[in-house]
Amino acid sequence: MTIDYSQFTPWASLIGGLLIGVSASVFILGLGRIAGIAGIVAGALQGVASGSMKGQSARLLFLVGLIAAPWLWTLFSPLPPMQSVAGTGMLIVAGLLVGVGVRMGNGCTSGHGVCGLSRFSMRSLANVFTFIGAGVVAVTAVRLLS
Repeated sequence: MTIDYSQFTPWASLIGGLLIGVSASVFILGLGRIAGIAGIVAGALQGVASGSMKGQSARLLFLVGLIAAPWLWTLFSPLPPMQSVAGTGMLIVAGLLVGVGVRMGNGCTSGHGVCGLSRFSMRSLANVFTFIGAGVVAVTAVRLLS
């Protein structure tokens, strides 16, 4: 396998990684909260469902930032084309499986991979190995079956 250097974007990737690291650092140092997307979304939805918006501003602002980031990026560079080879049914099944995995693993890839590993969490290390292992198995299975 070779790298398609016409699609290789080291500077954009470096800037994106730095922004993720800075936002995770600000979230934990400023609020004492882990910047795991699943936890942020769950907390925001629980607040909306219960009608109590107390303490929700940081979560909601974080989510607004996630949604606004692609639009802001287009001010500097076009977004890469999005393409999916999966149909709607497959995407729904995949989303449900991810949701089940997030609940079973007590967090998502951003919470465990970015924030948990940086805090030397053994639980996060086990989860990251599981995420990567499941990804390797899934890619291998798809390539063997197609």
